[in-house]
Amino acid sequence: MKIAMVGTGYVGLVSGVCFSDFGHEVVCIDKDPRKIEMLMRGEVPIYEPGLEAVMARNVAAGGLSFSGDLAAAVAGADAVFIAVGTPTRRGDGHADLSYVMAAAEEIANALTGYCVIVTKSTVPVGTNRQVAEVVSKANPSAEFDVASNPEFLREGAAIDDFMRPDRVVVGVESERARAVMADIYRPLFLREFPIVYTDLESAEMIKYAANAFLAAKITFINEMAMLCEKVGADIKAVSKGMGLDGRIGNKFLHAGPGYGGSCFPKDTNALARIGQDHASPCAITETVIEVNDRVKRRMVDKLVDLCGGSVNGKTVAVLGVTFKPNTDDMREAPALTIVPALVGGGAKVRVIDPQGRREGEHLLPGVDWVEDPYAAATGADALVILTEWNEFRALDLAQLAQSMATPRLADLRNIYPPEDVRQAGFEAYVAVGRRGFGLGS
Repeated sequence: MKIAMVGTGYVGLVSGVCFSDFGHEVVCIDKDPRKIEMLMRGEVPIYEPGLEAVMARNVAAGGLSFSGDLAAAVAGADAVFIAVGTPTRRGDGHADLSYVMAAAEEIANALTGYCVIVTKSTVPVGTNRQVAEVVSKANPSAEFDVASNPEFLREGAAIDDFMRPDRVVVGVESERARAVMADIYRPLFLREFPIVYTDLESAEMIKYAANAFLAAKITFINEMAMLCEKVGADIKAVSKGMGLDGRIGNKFLHAGPGYGGSCFPKDTNALARIGQDHASPCAITETVIEVNDRVKRRMVDKLVDLCGGSVNGKTVAVLGVTFKPNTDDMREAPALTIVPALVGGGAKVRVIDPQGRREGEHLLPGVDWVEDPYAAATGADALVILTEWNEFRALDLAQLAQSMATPRLADLRNIYPPEDVRQAGFEAYVAVGRRGFGLGS
């Protein structure tokens, strides 16, 4: 199959690279000439484990290329995927569809024969029908179908998620379009991964409903963590006891400083707006958004308490600022709430993150970036574990404690047991949903 992928952001680049690995001929298109030049040099503009190797392999094999010329890439394509951004629109919470519609119009003018126009971007219900209208208006003679094919990629595990998916969702309304999509995903069908065919609206809803549900699980366990701190329970034991129930499952039941990233904040906001617009409020989703914001702010209070009631003049070392490990993505990360609050409170903040500096330097002004956790902790008044990178899971706690001015630890990912922290020489410790000790406990 000949595929054009419009947009080389996270979703577009991963999808295009993986489709080429299926054996398809893929051209990835972007309007940013610097990004295209970077990709043509073999450089990946995002951090995603394994992506660079798969990309290089398929470029070398001749099945993957990059271009800024949309018309040339679309001409003769069996399918054109729209994978452009749909950021939350300022002021009203809606997904901004301007990039999607602009891409649809440009694709329409470049069509040379029958083509399936596939929306890969996360879009509100009804968007694919709008895409069809835009294409028909721009090119009344165009022969095409639209399809909805939402992505379910976890940052940090995107290659494996694409190659070994829980399911592939395809919204189509003609047998011809279904046949094209079946050919595109045949390698997964042959390995018996589930492919779910639906109507357009159901495919659009599945994406939002799935992400809102996962965000709700995270927020629920964080709310239970707050209660555990009040009643003396341990959220890790509670999560384990809950997760062993097959009806609940253990995924997304890890208490922490709140969810972030490119999907959950944007998609919960969009779903809430969709519900409001159709006079069917999504009250649970709206509450999830509210509670998640409160969870992030509560982390600031924890750190202030740990520092004796004020961070003014204190040195705080923060380990990890990306919204999750194995990515360089800072979008809506809890760090964007917590770190500025520390800086604003008068703290001197040192930050270390294996991949976050490139994005973080302009998002977190007023901090000092360091490359080593032990250097970050030296002379610090408090140490904060904010993102659970593997590099932070086996630290020498005794060495850290000895090097600090006042050995106090905020483990906001519950990596280290309290007894281990105490034995290492820390005088105070706070976590999420479990008992601490010393100041602020």
